[in-house]
Amino acid sequence: MFVYSHPDPVALSLGPLHVRWYGLMYLVGFLAAWWLARRRAARPGSTWTPIDVDDLIFYCAVGVIFGGRFGWMLFYGTERLLTDPLSIIRIWEGGMSFHGGLVGVLLALGVFASKRGRTIVDVFDFAAPLPAIGFGAGRIGNFINGELWGKPTDVPWAVVVDGTPLHPSQLYEATLEGLVLFLILWWFTLQPRFRWAPSGLFLLCYGVFRFLVEFVRVPDENRGYLLFDWVTMGQILSLPMIVAGAVMLAYAYRTRESSGNYRTT
Repeated sequence: MFVYSHPDPVALSLGPLHVRWYGLMYLVGFLAAWWLARRRAARPGSTWTPIDVDDLIFYCAVGVIFGGRFGWMLFYGTERLLTDPLSIIRIWEGGMSFHGGLVGVLLALGVFASKRGRTIVDVFDFAAPLPAIGFGAGRIGNFINGELWGKPTDVPWAVVVDGTPLHPSQLYEATLEGLVLFLILWWFTLQPRFRWAPSGLFLLCYGVFRFLVEFVRVPDENRGYLLFDWVTMGQILSLPMIVAGAVMLAYAYRTRESSGNYRTT
């Protein structure tokens, strides 16, 4: 066990400007996604160009910020939105939803695909391995902020917060939703895969990882457990991802349709 030292969430102060670690984690995620996408686009046979990648990351950034904030307000912060509507734009105060961000990114990718004349599923498949590093960085930001702790525990790796040993659920998510998810998807997409398969694997893996971590994570105070004294909002939102991912993978290997992300010879 080690004692949580309550680090300063502000990484750098320049007069009235405060740069927070949580915001820097988003920047790390976007830069990592851009670099990885550029590498993938440069592979022989790829139908993607560097300009495609630059525009893709811009669309994703807009989608994840607006979708993540609106999703958090809708799923977890409804009361706050009703009492203080302007809080929706104060992202620096915290409150971003992965599931809302996912919807925002999917919509943004749909717009990108339409403007570039690409099949939307191909865009989803190309983007599938890109956000995992950002997920992991974001959870490290949660840890620095001292939020989203797990339940009390006596495991050797517990973090003592104000005298209480807790599961470091942020670090569990950083490992599973960040490092492990990235390794699985990057390895899987090293070779051309059937259309729908990368997207399906992404949804399935993330949904399973998030569902499992929710068992040790303390639910949001204003939501609590929604069913059976153990089902959380995060699990309810993750179940459709698991089902959709499994269906998409099955469909991909049943139809065996070639991806438009690679030139056929």
